[in-house]
Amino acid sequence: MFKFGLGQDIGIDLGTATVIAYVKGKGIVLREPSVVAVDNNTGEVLAVGQEARRMLGRTPGNIVATRPLRDGVISNYTVTEKMLKHFLNKVCGKFLFSPRIMICIPSQVTEVEKKAVIDAASQAGARKVYLIEEPIAAAIGAGIDISKPCGNMIVDIGGGTTDIAVISLGGSVVSTSLKVAGDKFDEYIVKYVKKKHNIMIGERTAEDLKVNIGCVFPKIQDTEMDIRGRDLITGLPKTITIRSSEMLEALIEPAMMIVDSVHSVLEKTPPELAADISDKGIYMTGGGCLVDGLDKLLQEKTGINVMIAQDTVSCVALGTGKALDNLDAMEGKRD
Repeated sequence: MFKFGLGQDIGIDLGTATVIAYVKGKGIVLREPSVVAVDNNTGEVLAVGQEARRMLGRTPGNIVATRPLRDGVISNYTVTEKMLKHFLNKVCGKFLFSPRIMICIPSQVTEVEKKAVIDAASQAGARKVYLIEEPIAAAIGAGIDISKPCGNMIVDIGGGTTDIAVISLGGSVVSTSLKVAGDKFDEYIVKYVKKKHNIMIGERTAEDLKVNIGCVFPKIQDTEMDIRGRDLITGLPKTITIRSSEMLEALIEPAMMIVDSVHSVLEKTPPELAADISDKGIYMTGGGCLVDGLDKLLQEKTGINVMIAQDTVSCVALGTGKALDNLDAMEGKRD
């Protein structure tokens, strides 16, 4: 009997800051900011991804550049659906068969939030949608064998959420998800610069500061960076120099929230698994863990060795991609 090749299997890391798509057999094929520019008058999508990110904070009244995901969950359903459709068309072209999609979600989401993700992906053209928890996908992507009966601790710091989980035998034993991650770091930088220097800066400038000189552990050498913003007293543009020691002041509070959450997960971990973790260490994944010194801070406060996974930003997408191999088993089929 003649058999058609089925549609592609795609793994998507639907992040607050970035969408990464993995196609079975090809690897990572798409990495774009999760930003969409919409014309308010017509409801038409004008730009998606990198192009739309350049418009953030620089659009006229009728055009709005937004992030349709906030804190790891969908905040604007219609725009998320359009964004997914755009990315799927980019990845698959005009597909003969709809693809099967596996999307990762934060570990502590509600049923309503799960349903929103499934519905948005189905409307965007998926034949079947599967969900996987972010820490589990991150652990697989970091190359950890999660099927064994021993404890592994993952701290996945994304754009909107930080997911912390202790994983054993393929599932999470203790997990928590907090809405303190990359975006929250940017917010704290904006607040700090406003309070200390009376200068208003935008999200993108805050992110540049975080990436270039941001730190949460004292640096041996103080680095500095010039930024431009609006002076709140004169209302005029002004250039100032920010030092990394100031970034430490700005970022230590949200960093300590993450450390405290790791601490509380460790407190709830069964003793046998806690012993495994102190032996193997804590794995950090996600773009947010690249803030200078976050691993050192966590190591100092917990006394446990902390390792940053290779290719941290793509860990979740790679893990979602590897989990695609089990789709047929999930459906009770064999190729």
